[in-house]
Parts: sequence; structure tokens; C-alpha cells
Amino acid sequence: MRNQVKPIEAYFIEDEPYYLPSGREIDIFTEAYRNHLPVLLKGPTGCGKTRFMEYMAWRLKRPLITVACHDDLTSGDLVGRYLIQGNETVWMDGPLARAVKAGGFCYLDEIVEARKDTTVVIHPLTDDRRILPMEKKGEILRAVPEFMLILSFNPGYQSIMKDLKPSTRQRFVSLAFDYPEEVSEIAIVTREAGVGEETARRLVHLGHMTRNLKEKGLDEGGSTRLLINAGKLIQSGILPHDACLSAVAYTLSDDVEMQRSMDEMISSLF
Repeated sequence: MRNQVKPIEAYFIEDEPYYLPSGREIDIFTEAYRNHLPVLLKGPTGCGKTRFMEYMAWRLKRPLITVACHDDLTSGDLVGRYLIQGNETVWMDGPLARAVKAGGFCYLDEIVEARKDTTVVIHPLTDDRRILPMEKKGEILRAVPEFMLILSFNPGYQSIMKDLKPSTRQRFVSLAFDYPEEVSEIAIVTREAGVGEETARRLVHLGHMTRNLKEKGLDEGGSTRLLINAGKLIQSGILPHDACLSAVAYTLSDDVEMQRSMDEMISSLF
């Protein structure tokens, strides 16, 4: 069986994604693109980094190739490798090589989850050289002008073992993301979940209450994404209390006492 590779046209986003800006991030990203500068997106889980990337890829009319980074991600996974197909050995480009050739956006999501020896391969693409050495083929790819490299990570989870080296950080223009302001978050939840404004307001209030627990035993508060998930369940007919327990409380913590505290919060709102 031959490996199926999606054509680059499949990575273009046809319909405008819903994105509500919180500052100058659209302008800064656009100028970074025009100046061939790589970008680093920093912010908590579920605050809109990926949606922002989808919006910018649509706005700038470039294909978006997303790679979810993990501990087993190798440089070969990014660049490419030789594969046996039938009776022959063929080269298969990885997502990074495909983006370099096609002038796409290569979005490496949660880059600190990747192995350190893997992230080194991106360095030559982040300076004036804009090249990708393909050691296994003995070739060097030069990025076309439209190519852009974007990384993302969650500073809340950074540690000595999982953090970006200064030598990597200083190659990027950085955009800091956070949860939206209350009015904007209500508008986002209303739009994305399809619930009424009053329900969205209560969900956002719940999100703020859980975020206040971050320093009291909760690793991270309820993200905008979780609030939208709860809203979708409510819109589908699930009782608000049950929807919030499943989409927010039980997702955020396995600790019984913490779940009980969030249950009380939910009961006060719904």
C-alpha cells in the first residue's frame, strides 16, 4: 500500500475562521511574514493560538501545515525519510520540507514537547540563510519567500527540562496570548457555542473562578476552549450543571476535593 500524502492545496483554509483580536497581533504577524521573520506564539492552553494561526493562514492565503510536537518527534518526522514502497526505496518529504518548498506556514504546536535534538533542525530556517539541510539526501532546501515558521508553547508548563533555549528564542518575533477580556470572551463563547449571551456570561464567570484556583491546587484554570465545549453541550440539551461538570470540572482535575469546589461554583451560577 502506498503512503497517501495530501496535496498542498488541501492545506489552504477556504472559509474565514472566526477570530476576535485582542491587540496588534494581526498587524505584527503580517509584518513578520512580509519581512521573512519566524514567529513564536506564547500563551496558556485553549486561549486561541491555533485559531489565530488558522485565521492568519486564511488572511494571507497560505497553506497551513500543523505539527503536534511530542517526545517521540524526530528530525526525520519533520524533514522526511526514505520509505520502502513495493520493490523500491522512495523519499518522502516531511511536513517541514513540504512547507519550505510550497511557501506554506509550518506551525509546530507545543514545541517544547519535542526532543531537543529535533528542534536544532529548525535553526537554519530562522536566520538570513532560510535553508533546510536534508542530510539523508545530501541536499539543502532553500525556503521560498512565502514560507514562514511558527512555534507555540505554554509558558505555564515550562520547566528546566522543558523550555526553549535562549539561542532558539532569540531567533523569533514573539506574540504573547492570554485569555480574552471578559466582554470579548463572552462574545466568543456566544458565537462559537451557539448559546445565549446570558449563558455565555455565566460560563465566562465560571472560567474566571477556576482560573483563580490556579495558585490553590489547580494546574491551570478553565480555558476559553473548555467554556465553548460546555456551551455546545448546553446548546445540545444537556443540563448546564452537568455540562459544566463534564466539560470543565472533571477535565481540569481528578482531585475529588477540587472537583467538589468547582461543583459548588457551578451550582452558584446554574
